[in-house]
Amino acid sequence: MSDMHLIAAILFGLALAHTFAAKSFERLADRYPRHAGLFHFFGEVEVVFGLWALVLILAMTIVVGGSEAISYAESRTYTEPLFVFVIMVVAASRPVLEAIRAVIATLARLVPLRTPVVNVWLCLALVPLFGSLITEPAAMTLAALMLAPQIFRKDMPEWLKYAALGVLFVNVSIGGTLTSFAAPPVLMVASTWHWDSAFMASTFGWRAAVAVTINATVVTAMLRRHIVDAPAPAPGAVGVPPLVSAIHLAFLAAVVAFAHHPVIFIGLFLFFIGFTHAYDKYQNPLILKEGLMVGFFLAGLVVLGGMQQWWLQPIVSSLGPTALFFGATALTAITDNAALTYLGSLIVGLSDQAKYMLVAGAVAGGGLTIIANAPNPAGAALVRDGFEDESIGVGGLLAGALPPTIVAMIMFLL
Repeated sequence: MSDMHLIAAILFGLALAHTFAAKSFERLADRYPRHAGLFHFFGEVEVVFGLWALVLILAMTIVVGGSEAISYAESRTYTEPLFVFVIMVVAASRPVLEAIRAVIATLARLVPLRTPVVNVWLCLALVPLFGSLITEPAAMTLAALMLAPQIFRKDMPEWLKYAALGVLFVNVSIGGTLTSFAAPPVLMVASTWHWDSAFMASTFGWRAAVAVTINATVVTAMLRRHIVDAPAPAPGAVGVPPLVSAIHLAFLAAVVAFAHHPVIFIGLFLFFIGFTHAYDKYQNPLILKEGLMVGFFLAGLVVLGGMQQWWLQPIVSSLGPTALFFGATALTAITDNAALTYLGSLIVGLSDQAKYMLVAGAVAGGGLTIIANAPNPAGAALVRDGFEDESIGVGGLLAGALPPTIVAMIMFLL
């Protein structure tokens, strides 16, 4: 272990502590209005890992030299942060959102229960499972935007918002396991271990679908007295023509298809931006700021996480299958489930049972914290305004996510 590895581990620990303390900075902003802007900046969860990644690069410049620091930063792979940014903006565009919302509303009217309640259940169950086709970040973006006005409101009891957020995060994390390309932790191992979508559906998918259904049903029952109608279209809003919706959905499908080729999907995104400007009367403002902040967060996690292999991999390789399952669930909460499974893919001679337990634990624990799963920062950025202090507390999220996490763990252990 070099001095730089030790420094990187300490900075990673400080970044985690900063994540846990983010809500405290929002309170400091209220107490000291003179410096409110600075405290709000430090209270943005999406800022945390990007900020500490900068500190790491500066420390590396001092310890080992500027050229080595730049070489390290350039050696990281930023495809996932770029993809999450692009898919967030495209999925949140008004034509895509209204198309998905129309499908959900049509299905909700077919069920002989109060339509707003069914609508919430579908957003917490069907949309996360749909993430197996459109990727988890897209599913998280769509579900969060549709649920925000119904659930994540100022007048909703705070504990119920955390219960709903915990279910959303867990269900998105496990809901992408019906295919081999939609969930980041699965994607990291699918090629190396030759796991195709048929294998994922038969091994992980059905278990995930049962857990998602249970979690969504329980939390919707808890929420039912407080659920309000979905908001009506704004007065005077111009309807989106079917052709414009189809073009937006085609952009979404193309970005998903080229998710591993940033040169292609960034090019598509630039054409998408041009199209939205050409037909701006059918658009709402694109969530560029939110998308960039989430991309910044994930890029920082890539930089900081790249130097944690020296202590993470020995832990993963030393555990038996059952211990690995519980260990992966816990470690996911303080690292990132994709980073964890990637480290597992580097271990030679891992048994089939151990491979299953590693990935199952990683996806089961993907809702416990903001950093546990790549789509979580996207969901947090889109719903946090409805929470007290307009920030999401670590303790509240953990408490809300524990019950659905346990349901997921039980299903994966069956």
